Amino acid sequence: MEYVDPIRDIENINAIKDILRTQSQRDLLLFVFGINTGIRISDLLSLKIADVWEEGKGKEFLCLKDSKSEEEGAFYLNGKIQEELQAYLGPLDFSPEDFLFKSKKHAQAITRQQAYRIINKAAKEVGIQGKIGTHTLRKTFGYHAYRKGIAISILMKTFHHHSSSETLRYIGIHQDELRLVKVDVNL
Repeated sequence: MEYVDPIRDIENINAIKDILRTQSQRDLLLFVFGINTGIRISDLLSLKIADVWEEGKGKEFLCLKDSKSEEEGAFYLNGKIQEELQAYLGPLDFSPEDFLFKSKKHAQAITRQQAYRIINKAAKEVGIQGKIGTHTLRKTFGYHAYRKGIAISILMKTFHHHSSSETLRYIGIHQDELRLVKVDVNL
């Protein structure tokens, strides 16, 4: 597996969202879901509609067993995810057992390769120079969560890492960024 970078610049994230919004609501949801939860791409692609949607609205939490570690986790589906779920699923006629990221060609989920093409193409259109792939979504989540003050111990648990240095390296935090974390309580 090749090393990929997080998307550090919020303007680039918003530009990718704009591109994906004009391309496909499904693709936009994939991107927004990934950068707001840090869920592995294999786990994202295996999601069924019933996992995230009930009674005409998005669930507050997604309970999921990690495909690699087999550990159970609960992931908060924040307002950004809820907006995109509503925009994607609201007008659709679907079965709860349909894949959330269903292929346009058949009843299966899109492949990892297709998810890679979607994310990589949009990132290149925005002009991002770094290495971008499906793992970029997970790393972007970790990078921005840390920068907004989420404890490294929580991120270690999310990523199933054994040390804070492993997690910091994984999410692309460099030594000079360690002291620039925003803890914005904003009561």
